[in-house]
Amino acid sequence: MSLLNNIKIAVIGGGSWATALIKILCEQNNVQIRWWLRNQKDIEHIRKFHHNPSYLSDVVLSPKKVKVFEKTTEAVKGADYVILAVPAAFIQEALRDLSSKHLQGKRIVSAIKGMVPDQNMLITDWVAKEYGIDLQETCVIAGPCHAEEVALEKQSYLSIASTECPSAEDFAKLMTCRYVTANPLDDLYGVEYAAVMKNIVALACGITHGLGYGDNFQAVLVSNAMQEIGNFVTALDPRERNMSSSAYLGDLLVTAYSQFSRNRLFGNMIGRGYSVKAAQLEMKMIAEGYYATKSITEMNKIHQVSLPITSAVYRILYEEQAPGMVMDELKKLLK
Repeated sequence: MSLLNNIKIAVIGGGSWATALIKILCEQNNVQIRWWLRNQKDIEHIRKFHHNPSYLSDVVLSPKKVKVFEKTTEAVKGADYVILAVPAAFIQEALRDLSSKHLQGKRIVSAIKGMVPDQNMLITDWVAKEYGIDLQETCVIAGPCHAEEVALEKQSYLSIASTECPSAEDFAKLMTCRYVTANPLDDLYGVEYAAVMKNIVALACGITHGLGYGDNFQAVLVSNAMQEIGNFVTALDPRERNMSSSAYLGDLLVTAYSQFSRNRLFGNMIGRGYSVKAAQLEMKMIAEGYYATKSITEMNKIHQVSLPITSAVYRILYEEQAPGMVMDELKKLLK
């Protein structure tokens, strides 16, 4: 696909990450964006005022480049790329009107850092299964990058992963602009699993912060978590990879430490005594790590990798064990 031609990109999702990705794409002269949102009021507002009233409302969206649609079938029509940017728990509902013929010949890009609940599948695997998409025609977008900093045009970095580098290279060019550098790599599964698991770690960091643990403990927690992620990823997809690079360690660090991390915020509320339901209601946003914790735990019943941090978070969220007690036990396992 020549990047010299006018490229049509469908974006599925109306949240902060979808809005940030559209802002980046608007920097390109040769891109037209076809945007699907679920909220009808937001659609009408964007058409009239050219910004998302619900997320990153300061971001101005070019009406010449961005068109919004009520139906996914219309949004993906004629698109070269389809970016999926809805929470993993809602992906089936969001795409329910699409069939394999709607996505035929298109490259699918997952900007979702989660797994399909109950099926315990990565988004790329689920799309391949449900819609007959060749994995070579899929990419994933990973960090380290927060939507809020993209909105502020702070220097940011993205990792674009696929099974083959040429696919990632093409899309990385589209996601590179004056304040974003996108780097391609050919480790689709490694990047995708690492992006899922770093949200679990951010939850753990938030829980410990809510309990009153300090930076010293969090540094040990994150360094142990990097080993945990590496061991799990290697068990599922053994190959040589540099886990200290930005696609893995960088993405983990920004999610574990940032004020913008919704997973850290969710964990912090749990550590302070909120129930899962109360934390979810107050946040009004999805913390992907909540669902990922269950998916990774269930997957690991087969693979039997030592995952003490993931196990601790699972016990707190799904078995309703006291966060203080669980973290007291976890701290004895860390080195």
